[in-house]
Amino acid sequence: MAQKEETADTPGFVALMRRYVVDYTNSHDTSVCAEIMEPGYTLHMGDDVLCGRDELYVPAAVRQFRQFPGLCLTVHEIVTNGDRLALRFSEHGASRTHAGAVASWAGIGVYRWNGERLVENYVEQDYLARRRQLKSGRPTVVEPPAIAPWDTRAVPSDADAEATAAKWLHACVSAGEVRENDGSAGPRLDGVTVTVDDIFSAGSAVAFRATLRGTYAGGLTELSDRHAGAAATLHATGIVHVAEGEVRSGHVVTDRLALVRAVTSATERPNG
Repeated sequence: MAQKEETADTPGFVALMRRYVVDYTNSHDTSVCAEIMEPGYTLHMGDDVLCGRDELYVPAAVRQFRQFPGLCLTVHEIVTNGDRLALRFSEHGASRTHAGAVASWAGIGVYRWNGERLVENYVEQDYLARRRQLKSGRPTVVEPPAIAPWDTRAVPSDADAEATAAKWLHACVSAGEVRENDGSAGPRLDGVTVTVDDIFSAGSAVAFRATLRGTYAGGLTELSDRHAGAAATLHATGIVHVAEGEVRSGHVVTDRLALVRAVTSATERPNG
């Protein structure tokens, strides 16, 4: 059984995520998965649920590494209360299936562990930004890494901060300096209902996964006016920061490429 890694300065969860990033992802060594993930490890991304470390998760990771043989993951932010942890990152590399075109794209994962290994992750990655970059040949510059991510200390949860973030999510309004995906427009949804699938806090930082359902109202160049009014679902993960009872800053990543595909499929499906 894997041993819980913890020192006086580094919480065990942060030490585990260091192995996830350094020993597994950036080394492309899927053998490490057996040491850091439970056999029933479950990944939620958009509507997809991969339940089973060896049966589903590892094969998916191998396919990613084959497409991006030099794939790197850069950590921008970690928040944890000791029991839960969220990771904001960029992945970047050259695509073998796009003649070596390069891209970088944002992601946020919201993780759960059992004190020794990872058991679940809600994650979204901005695959629409990746697709645009691979098509245009104009990659986005990777933002600077966190200065000392592996020295992140656990901070107790704050129920008031969680309540503030949940209220902001249900209101579906922009706030302060919250950046969505790569900062480009859309999508806009009308008649939105919000389900908060997962949420936790570490002091004034709040991490979440939410599902927004409504009708498409524009904002994406991949869709046209004829797609307006189509039923649309958007999954989001985020890390926001609360101050004086308001959400003031943060980052949100959504599965907008999945929305494009679903709306296109629904509106172009023959009737009858």
